[in-house]
Amino acid sequence: MKRTLVAMLALLLSSAAVADVDAENNIRQAMSQLAPDLKLDSVKASPVTGLYEVVFGAEVIYLSSDGKYLIQGSIIETATRKNLTEDARSAGRTQVLNDLKEEDMVVFAPEKTEYTVTVFTDIDCGYCRKLHDEIDAYNALGIKIRYVAYPRAGVGSTAFNKAETVWCADDRQSAMTIAKAGKSLEEKIKTGDITLKENCVSPVKDQYMTARALNLSGTPALFLDNGELIPGYVSAERLIERLKQ
Repeated sequence: MKRTLVAMLALLLSSAAVADVDAENNIRQAMSQLAPDLKLDSVKASPVTGLYEVVFGAEVIYLSSDGKYLIQGSIIETATRKNLTEDARSAGRTQVLNDLKEEDMVVFAPEKTEYTVTVFTDIDCGYCRKLHDEIDAYNALGIKIRYVAYPRAGVGSTAFNKAETVWCADDRQSAMTIAKAGKSLEEKIKTGDITLKENCVSPVKDQYMTARALNLSGTPALFLDNGELIPGYVSAERLIERLKQ
Protein backbone atom coordinates (compact mmCIF):
# COMPACT_ATOMS: atom_id res chain seq x y z
CA MET A 1 0.00 0.00 0.00
CA LYS A 2 2.79 2.40 0.96
CA ARG A 3 4.66 1.66 -2.28
CA THR A 4 1.50 2.35 -4.28
CA LEU A 5 1.03 5.74 -2.62
CA VAL A 6 4.67 6.67 -3.26
CA ALA A 7 4.35 5.67 -6.92
CA MET A 8 1.15 7.69 -7.32
CA LEU A 9 2.76 10.73 -5.71
CA ALA A 10 5.80 10.44 -7.98
CA LEU A 11 3.51 10.21 -11.02
CA LEU A 12 1.57 13.32 -9.96
CA LEU A 13 4.75 15.32 -9.39
CA SER A 14 6.12 14.19 -12.73
CA SER A 15 2.91 15.22 -14.51
CA ALA A 16 2.96 18.62 -12.80
CA ALA A 17 6.56 19.19 -13.87
CA VAL A 18 5.70 18.36 -17.48
CA ALA A 19 2.70 20.68 -17.33
CA ASP A 20 4.91 23.50 -16.01
CA VAL A 21 7.44 22.95 -18.80
CA ASP A 22 4.70 22.94 -21.43
CA ALA A 23 3.17 26.11 -19.97
CA GLU A 24 6.52 27.89 -19.90
CA ASN A 25 7.18 26.90 -23.51
CA ASN A 26 3.74 28.17 -24.54
CA ILE A 27 4.28 31.44 -22.72
CA ARG A 28 7.79 32.03 -24.06
CA GLN A 29 6.57 31.33 -27.58
CA ALA A 30 3.65 33.75 -27.17
CA MET A 31 5.92 36.46 -25.77
CA SER A 32 8.46 35.97 -28.56
CA GLN A 33 5.68 36.72 -31.03
CA LEU A 34 4.46 39.76 -29.10
CA ALA A 35 7.90 41.21 -28.39
CA PRO A 36 10.70 39.35 -30.19
CA ASP A 37 13.51 41.42 -28.63
CA LEU A 38 12.21 41.22 -25.07
CA LYS A 39 14.33 39.25 -22.59
CA LEU A 40 12.25 37.47 -19.95
CA ASP A 41 13.84 37.24 -16.52
CA SER A 42 11.49 34.58 -15.18
CA VAL A 43 8.35 32.58 -15.91
CA LYS A 44 6.70 30.79 -13.00
CA ALA A 45 3.33 29.69 -11.70
CA SER A 46 1.39 32.43 -9.93
CA PRO A 47 -0.80 31.89 -6.83
CA VAL A 48 -3.79 31.71 -9.21
CA THR A 49 -4.28 28.28 -10.79
CA GLY A 50 -3.60 28.31 -14.53
CA LEU A 51 -2.01 31.77 -14.47
CA TYR A 52 1.72 32.33 -14.83
CA GLU A 53 3.81 35.26 -13.64
CA VAL A 54 6.16 36.71 -16.26
CA VAL A 55 8.87 39.12 -15.12
CA PHE A 56 11.10 41.28 -17.28
CA GLY A 57 13.06 44.06 -15.60
CA ALA A 58 10.65 45.76 -13.22
CA GLU A 59 7.59 44.72 -15.19
CA VAL A 60 5.22 41.94 -14.13
CA ILE A 61 2.43 40.52 -16.29
CA TYR A 62 0.41 37.31 -16.27
CA LEU A 63 -0.30 34.80 -19.02
CA SER A 64 -2.57 31.77 -19.21
CA SER A 65 -0.81 28.41 -19.38
CA ASP A 66 -1.59 28.07 -23.10
CA GLY A 67 -0.13 31.52 -23.82
CA LYS A 68 -3.38 32.75 -25.39
CA TYR A 69 -4.35 35.32 -22.78
CA LEU A 70 -2.30 38.12 -21.22
CA ILE A 71 -3.38 40.03 -18.11
CA GLN A 72 -1.92 43.28 -16.83
CA GLY A 73 -2.65 44.30 -13.26
CA SER A 74 -2.09 43.27 -9.68
CA ILE A 75 -2.96 40.12 -7.79
CA ILE A 76 -4.26 40.95 -4.32
CA GLU A 77 -4.52 38.26 -1.65
CA THR A 78 -7.96 38.92 -0.18
CA ALA A 79 -7.27 37.41 3.22
CA THR A 80 -4.25 39.63 3.92
CA ARG A 81 -4.90 42.41 1.35
CA LYS A 82 -1.29 41.95 0.31
CA ASN A 83 -0.31 43.04 -3.20
CA LEU A 84 1.59 39.99 -4.44
CA THR A 85 2.40 41.63 -7.76
CA GLU A 86 4.06 44.59 -6.05
CA ASP A 87 6.39 42.16 -4.26
CA ALA A 88 7.47 40.80 -7.64
CA ARG A 89 7.88 44.31 -9.05
CA SER A 90 10.05 45.31 -6.08
CA ALA A 91 12.27 42.28 -6.63
CA GLY A 92 12.62 43.21 -10.30
CA ARG A 93 13.44 46.83 -9.45
CA THR A 94 16.06 45.67 -6.94
CA GLN A 95 17.78 43.65 -9.64
CA VAL A 96 17.78 46.62 -12.03
CA LEU A 97 19.11 48.94 -9.33
CA ASN A 98 21.81 46.46 -8.32
CA ASP A 99 23.17 46.69 -11.85
CA LEU A 100 23.90 50.40 -11.30
CA LYS A 101 27.31 51.35 -9.92
CA GLU A 102 27.52 53.83 -7.07
CA GLU A 103 30.67 55.29 -8.64
CA ASP A 104 28.47 56.43 -11.54
CA MET A 105 26.09 58.32 -9.23
CA VAL A 106 26.23 61.65 -7.44
CA VAL A 107 26.28 60.65 -3.79
CA PHE A 108 25.58 62.74 -0.70
CA ALA A 109 26.40 60.60 2.32
CA PRO A 110 26.28 61.27 6.10
CA GLU A 111 29.17 60.44 8.41
CA LYS A 112 27.30 57.30 9.43
CA THR A 113 24.87 55.82 6.91
CA GLU A 114 21.77 54.21 8.40
CA TYR A 115 19.69 54.09 5.22
CA THR A 116 20.36 54.39 1.50
CA VAL A 117 17.88 55.91 -0.95
CA THR A 118 18.46 55.98 -4.71
CA VAL A 119 16.85 59.00 -6.36
CA PHE A 120 16.22 59.38 -10.09
CA THR A 121 16.44 63.12 -10.65
CA ASP A 122 15.95 65.77 -13.31
CA ILE A 123 17.99 68.92 -12.73
CA ASP A 124 15.20 71.18 -14.04
CA CYS A 125 12.45 69.47 -12.00
CA GLY A 126 11.03 71.78 -9.31
CA TYR A 127 10.38 69.08 -6.72
CA CYS A 128 13.84 67.59 -7.40
CA ARG A 129 15.28 70.97 -6.48
CA LYS A 130 13.11 71.10 -3.37
CA LEU A 131 14.43 67.68 -2.34
CA HIS A 132 18.02 68.81 -2.89
CA ASP A 133 17.44 71.93 -0.79
CA GLU A 134 17.00 69.52 2.14
CA ILE A 135 20.00 67.33 1.38
CA ASP A 136 21.64 68.28 4.71
CA ALA A 137 18.46 67.30 6.56
CA TYR A 138 18.44 63.83 4.95
CA ASN A 139 22.10 63.34 5.78
CA ALA A 140 21.56 64.52 9.37
CA LEU A 141 19.08 61.65 9.80
CA GLY A 142 21.59 59.11 8.52
CA ILE A 143 20.11 58.88 5.01
CA LYS A 144 22.49 58.55 2.09
CA ILE A 145 21.08 60.03 -1.13
CA ARG A 146 22.37 58.52 -4.35
CA TYR A 147 21.38 60.51 -7.45
CA VAL A 148 20.81 58.80 -10.78
CA ALA A 149 20.18 60.95 -13.86
CA TYR A 150 16.75 60.97 -15.44
CA PRO A 151 16.41 64.02 -17.73
CA ARG A 152 12.79 63.42 -18.67
CA ALA A 153 12.93 65.55 -21.84
CA GLY A 154 15.22 62.91 -23.33
CA VAL A 155 18.64 62.52 -24.89
CA GLY A 156 20.02 65.78 -26.28
CA SER A 157 17.62 68.01 -24.31
CA THR A 158 18.74 70.97 -22.21
CA ALA A 159 18.18 68.94 -19.03
CA PHE A 160 20.20 66.07 -20.49
CA ASN A 161 23.13 68.36 -21.34
CA LYS A 162 23.06 69.86 -17.83
CA ALA A 163 23.16 66.37 -16.34
CA GLU A 164 26.14 65.44 -18.51
CA THR A 165 27.97 68.55 -17.29
CA VAL A 166 27.27 67.63 -13.66
CA TRP A 167 28.32 64.02 -14.10
CA CYS A 168 31.52 65.06 -15.92
CA ALA A 169 32.52 67.60 -13.26
CA ASP A 170 35.56 66.92 -11.11
CA ASP A 171 33.37 67.70 -8.11
CA ARG A 172 29.96 66.24 -8.94
CA GLN A 173 28.44 67.22 -5.60
CA SER A 174 29.32 70.89 -6.01
CA ALA A 175 28.19 70.92 -9.64
CA MET A 176 24.89 69.27 -8.69
CA THR A 177 24.21 71.86 -5.99
CA ILE A 178 25.00 74.70 -8.41
CA ALA A 179 22.75 73.20 -11.09
CA LYS A 180 19.89 72.53 -8.66
CA ALA A 181 20.07 76.18 -7.57
CA GLY A 182 19.29 77.19 -11.15
CA LYS A 183 22.67 78.79 -11.74
CA SER A 184 24.36 78.74 -15.15
CA LEU A 185 26.79 75.84 -15.39
CA GLU A 186 28.52 77.49 -18.36
CA GLU A 187 29.20 80.63 -16.34
CA LYS A 188 30.53 78.59 -13.43
CA ILE A 189 32.85 76.74 -15.81
CA LYS A 190 34.14 80.09 -17.13
CA THR A 191 34.80 81.37 -13.60
CA GLY A 192 36.52 78.14 -12.61
CA ASP A 193 33.92 77.18 -9.99
CA ILE A 194 33.33 74.01 -12.02
CA THR A 195 36.09 72.06 -13.72
CA LEU A 196 35.44 69.17 -16.06
CA LYS A 197 37.22 65.85 -16.49
CA GLU A 198 39.09 65.39 -19.73
CA ASN A 199 37.62 62.93 -22.26
CA CYS A 200 34.67 62.26 -19.97
CA VAL A 201 32.16 59.63 -21.04
CA SER A 202 29.18 60.18 -18.76
CA PRO A 203 26.73 57.47 -17.64
CA VAL A 204 23.75 59.81 -18.13
CA LYS A 205 22.38 58.14 -21.26
CA ASP A 206 22.60 54.67 -19.71
CA GLN A 207 20.91 55.93 -16.54
CA TYR A 208 18.18 57.56 -18.61
CA MET A 209 17.56 54.21 -20.32
CA THR A 210 17.44 52.51 -16.92
CA ALA A 211 14.76 54.96 -15.80
CA ARG A 212 12.78 54.15 -18.94
CA ALA A 213 13.16 50.43 -18.23
CA LEU A 214 11.71 51.07 -14.77
CA ASN A 215 8.76 52.86 -16.43
CA LEU A 216 9.28 55.99 -14.37
CA SER A 217 6.83 58.71 -15.31
CA GLY A 218 8.06 61.50 -13.05
CA THR A 219 10.84 62.82 -10.87
CA PRO A 220 12.02 62.65 -8.23
CA ALA A 221 11.56 58.90 -7.96
CA LEU A 222 12.91 57.41 -4.74
CA PHE A 223 13.86 53.76 -4.38
CA LEU A 224 14.47 52.03 -1.08
CA ASP A 225 16.91 49.14 -0.69
CA ASN A 226 14.09 46.59 -0.98
CA GLY A 227 13.05 47.96 -4.38
CA GLU A 228 10.03 49.86 -3.06
CA LEU A 229 9.26 52.95 -5.13
CA ILE A 230 8.22 56.23 -3.52
CA PRO A 231 7.14 58.60 -6.29
CA GLY A 232 7.62 62.33 -5.82
CA TYR A 233 9.14 64.58 -3.21
CA VAL A 234 9.15 63.37 0.41
CA SER A 235 10.44 65.52 3.26
CA ALA A 236 13.30 64.25 5.39
CA GLU A 237 10.99 63.78 8.39
CA ARG A 238 8.46 61.73 6.45
CA LEU A 239 11.13 59.70 4.69
CA ILE A 240 12.84 58.63 7.90
CA GLU A 241 9.48 57.52 9.29
CA ARG A 242 8.93 55.40 6.18
CA LEU A 243 12.40 53.91 6.39
CA LYS A 244 11.96 52.96 10.03
CA GLN A 245 8.74 51.04 9.38
